[in-house]
Amino acid sequence: MTSTVFEKSYSAFLFDMDGTLLSSIAAAERVWSAWAERHRLDVERFLPTIHGVRAADTIRRQNLPDIDLDAEVEWVARGELEDVDGVVAIDGVVDFLDALPVDRWAIVTSASLELATRRLAAAGIPLPPMMISAADVTRGKPNPDGFLLAASRLGFDPVDCLVFEDAPAGIQAAEASGGDVMVITATHQHAVETPHHAVRDYSAIAARVESDGRLTVVTQKT
Repeated sequence: MTSTVFEKSYSAFLFDMDGTLLSSIAAAERVWSAWAERHRLDVERFLPTIHGVRAADTIRRQNLPDIDLDAEVEWVARGELEDVDGVVAIDGVVDFLDALPVDRWAIVTSASLELATRRLAAAGIPLPPMMISAADVTRGKPNPDGFLLAASRLGFDPVDCLVFEDAPAGIQAAEASGGDVMVITATHQHAVETPHHAVRDYSAIAARVESDGRLTVVTQKT
């Protein structure tokens, strides 16, 4: 038996990548820990701030004196491209995505296009025809620009899209876009308080295409 999670259907689904489609926490934290140590930052306090936002925004927020922002972003980018060890798909995500028409979903990530492509390949997740990466927007999450751009390029109203997210900055961006939000908690170390529907992973839900082509999320009950 199945039942719908939301009392409505959607034109399209928009997905964050890291923490939502795949887990790259181990790899990302190895690289960012090394970067933080280079700049004598408190690694334990710093690491929670890196998730869901662009590298340039993370570095800029540290207010480090006499820093070459482009060079620092390149240092992090090179390290992340070289380290994809342990990058894995969130449970059930490949089957969930396979059920979607290719023109009805997109990825909106704070990663570069090169890094996103590499991590998706490492996790065994197919590339979507539409992907919005860090370079496609002037303002990254928590601003909604990425989700708004993805909806526009797909040809749909962002209010008629369901956004899948995991991190606070991404959830704020999704809320600001006007779309509904589903929170994926697989990579959360602690329980997250959210007014949105939350699931651990995709193993208990499925995407269904209705007769009119619209998309719904259903729970899979045995």
